[in-house]
Amino acid sequence: MNYKLQDFNYNLPRELIAQNPARPRDAAKLLILNKKTKKISESNFSHLADFLRPGDVLVVNDSKVLPARLLGRKASGGQVEILLHRLEKADVWECLLGGRVKSGVRVFFKKGLVATLINDQGDGTWRVSFNQSGSKFIKTVEAIGLMPLPPYIKSAREKISANKERYQTIYAASNKTGSVAAPTAGLHFTPRLLKKLAERGVSIKKLTLHVGLGTFATVKESDIRNHQMHAEWAVIDKRTAAYLKEAKESGRRLVAVGTTSARTLETWAQAGWPEELRAWTNIFIYPGYNFLAVDALITNFHLPQSTLLMMVAAFAGRGLTKKSYALAVAKKYRFYSFGDGMLVF
Repeated sequence: MNYKLQDFNYNLPRELIAQNPARPRDAAKLLILNKKTKKISESNFSHLADFLRPGDVLVVNDSKVLPARLLGRKASGGQVEILLHRLEKADVWECLLGGRVKSGVRVFFKKGLVATLINDQGDGTWRVSFNQSGSKFIKTVEAIGLMPLPPYIKSAREKISANKERYQTIYAASNKTGSVAAPTAGLHFTPRLLKKLAERGVSIKKLTLHVGLGTFATVKESDIRNHQMHAEWAVIDKRTAAYLKEAKESGRRLVAVGTTSARTLETWAQAGWPEELRAWTNIFIYPGYNFLAVDALITNFHLPQSTLLMMVAAFAGRGLTKKSYALAVAKKYRFYSFGDGMLVF
C-alpha cells in the first residue's frame, strides 16, 4: 500500500472550480462508479433514485452551517476577521484569525459583540473569549456573520456569503447549528428529489457531524499516515442507531451522503455499534481502511491531496478514483463545494 501524499494529486483547470451552486440544486451532473465491475457511467443528480434500490437507507448530515465569518475591528481601527471553529467552553471558542493580532487584543463587532484574543495554540488556531455565550451568542452570529465559504469560491463570494441559504442543505436542522463548512454532497438535494427517493422505497435517516477543521485541514505530511485530524462532534441518536443497525443486519445498504456522514457511520461502527453515538471523532480514512458500515457513498469532487479525496480512494480504490477524476476533468465536470457529484457503490 502506498501512503505518499503526492499520489493523491491531480491537475485541475481552474475554470472547472464551481463558483456558484447548480440551479436547481439537483441539476448537477452525477458520475456513477461501480466498484465491482469497474464501470463508470454518467447521469444527472436528479436521476439519483434510478441508481438506488428499494430498501436502501440514505444517511444525511443535518448539521446547520453557522455563519462563522465575523468581521470586526480593533480599538486602533485595524480590521480583524475571526472564523469560529469549535466551542471549547461557555464563552471560549477555538478560532482561525486574519489580520495583525496578539494576545490580549479586543475585537469589536456589531450587535455589541466583543472578542478577546487569549492565546495562539501553535497549530494555526487561537483561543478567543466572547462577551456573549449560549443562544444569545448564536443569535448574534446568525445576524452579523457571513457564511464561511472556501477560499477558492471567489467570483460571487460576498453575495453567497450574505445569502445564507445557498450554502445550506435543505434538511439542515435549526437546532443543529454548529458546522463551519457545509456537508456539500447534501447541497444537491431538493424536495422533489427526496420525494422521488421515498417513492423508490429509499428511507432517509439523519445523523449529525458538525464540520470543522477535521474535514478540510490541509495535509502537510509526505506520509499521509502521519497526518493528525482535528476532532469534530458526531451524534447518532438512539432511534436512528437502532434503525441503521437493523437495516445493516438485514442486508440493506447504508448510503452515506458525503464524507461527513461516512466518517460518522464508521466512527459508530468502530465503537461497536453502540445504542447511540455522542462523541468527538478524529477518524482518518485513507486507502487500506476496511469499511464497516458504509455500502455506498455520494460525494463531490475534492481538492487534490485532501483527506476527502483520500477517503474516496479508500472506498472506491485508488485506480478507479484516479480514472473517474480524469474522466470528470475531460468531460468538464464542475469541481469542489458547488460542483457536481458522484455515486460509488
